[in-house]
Amino acid sequence: MGLDLANYEAKARDAAMAFWGNRQKALEAKIEAGTTDTGERGAVTAGNTMDGFTALMIDLVQANGLGHAEIYQQRKVLTLPGFFRPTKLWDILVILDGKLIAAIEMKSHVGPSFGNNANNRAEEAIGTAHDFWTAYREGAFGADAARPFVGWLVMVEDADKSRRAAKRESSLHFPIFKEFKGASYLERYDILCKKLVLENLYTAACVLASPRSAVTTGAYEDMSDLTSLKSFVAAFAAHIAAEAARSQP
Repeated sequence: MGLDLANYEAKARDAAMAFWGNRQKALEAKIEAGTTDTGERGAVTAGNTMDGFTALMIDLVQANGLGHAEIYQQRKVLTLPGFFRPTKLWDILVILDGKLIAAIEMKSHVGPSFGNNANNRAEEAIGTAHDFWTAYREGAFGADAARPFVGWLVMVEDADKSRRAAKRESSLHFPIFKEFKGASYLERYDILCKKLVLENLYTAACVLASPRSAVTTGAYEDMSDLTSLKSFVAAFAAHIAAEAARSQP
């Protein structure tokens, strides 16, 4: 029996529409309430923009045999112990009979600023993974815990500024790696996600490029096969299916 990818393409289009729609609604609500946190940050701090992708992950769990697992998505129950810090807040946790099956973090990056924020996203992703796997090594999730699925997914605005070559990076003492030379911010995210997987920091990592017009179309685009949404959901579904088979008597 093959994996069930839960009609992910149609659901991802719905998620992209919801992403942009929720951002706009959140921003309008904050402006109407008279809060000072308006502008682009107002849409970010309101949260819930990635709910459509959360729903897709839940559908994948249920479609691949672990419908009886606990799927956590509310903030108060999304923390896991860390090694370098007490806890880390995730976006989705899947737990079965006290065993951690999966932990997923979802981020977004919308302009007009891409420079420093892209570096911050990279630092967060790398640090989170190092902290998680060190805690795992030290038995934070059980002495004999099987290796869980750890995923990182980011939605990036598809715009002129994210597509054009990023500002020239200056490294006075040693040259930067050649793959970063002339790369756009979207290409940098693609490079980041590839390396996160190749270095075993995440089981799967995905970057999606979506324009603001996707609020009505649901348009999104993958940057490469390795970092595509299909690769991400296939890896996740395979892990869930394997855990489902293992849990059968």
